[in-house]
Amino acid sequence: MGSVSILQFTAPPLPHYVAGGFTTFQRGGKHLNRRNIGVFDLLVVMHGCLYIGEEERQYEVAAGHALILRPDRHHYPTEGCRTETGHFWLHFNTDGKWVSSEHAVAEPQLDTSGINRLTVQTFTIQIPQFVRLQQPGPMYEKLRQLSALELESHNNWARWKHQLIFQQILELLNQSLDLNAVLPGANVADQAAAFLRTHYKEDIKAQTLGEVLNFHPVYIARCMQKEFGCSPFEYLMKYRLEQAKLLLLQSDLPVARIAEEVGFHQPSYFSSSFVKYEQISPRAYRQRFRTKLNDLN
Repeated sequence: MGSVSILQFTAPPLPHYVAGGFTTFQRGGKHLNRRNIGVFDLLVVMHGCLYIGEEERQYEVAAGHALILRPDRHHYPTEGCRTETGHFWLHFNTDGKWVSSEHAVAEPQLDTSGINRLTVQTFTIQIPQFVRLQQPGPMYEKLRQLSALELESHNNWARWKHQLIFQQILELLNQSLDLNAVLPGANVADQAAAFLRTHYKEDIKAQTLGEVLNFHPVYIARCMQKEFGCSPFEYLMKYRLEQAKLLLLQSDLPVARIAEEVGFHQPSYFSSSFVKYEQISPRAYRQRFRTKLNDLN
């Protein structure tokens, strides 16, 4: 993917919210292929992964990550979703100046001598174009609030509230930019996590991960522990179980076949691992949540 751009907005005027929502792609679903749409398109993935290109750059936007597609570029899907993928989308724009840079710029101290106190001074808002969110939970909540307000968007108060929440979203993105700057190990953890998600059906060993990323397995494990709070093996286990839960609810495959589909060689080990992490057996999980879905329908 190469280096990631920083979008820098000169304000006032502040960037403003246009529209937003939540979309779920099933396996094989793809983001739209569009060119020069005239608005910024913020994508925040809640579960699954989007595969998107913008001009010559390609992005793997996994859960907990955000990507901003520029209004003046061609963006396109690089492949279909490998699992069900739910993501928030948000269109915004600005009437002010903006530029794209490869690095965050330190703002000089403003010389206030001789400034007219009745004149608003401009400032710069720096937002990463692609980032792993420092606080995905608060970001999801703000985006949920925006989506809920769409039904009230004909009201003046709702449109005002949209703009207030949107500014909080920009602040959360800016905070994530700071995290990226001070934690370079996050990139190693993200690369490891991306490889594990892509090859979760395979028999992956620590040595294999080290050879692929060209880092010592102990260093990779340390980075993942710091960034995700778990070892590479635990991350892989949790991801396999998440895929298994989707298959339990969306298919009629036998439990043994599901175990094989998500990378377990022994159905008994799959069942014991499922109980350990979910406190319920695979069969009981399927029955309980299918019953709930049927009740809702």
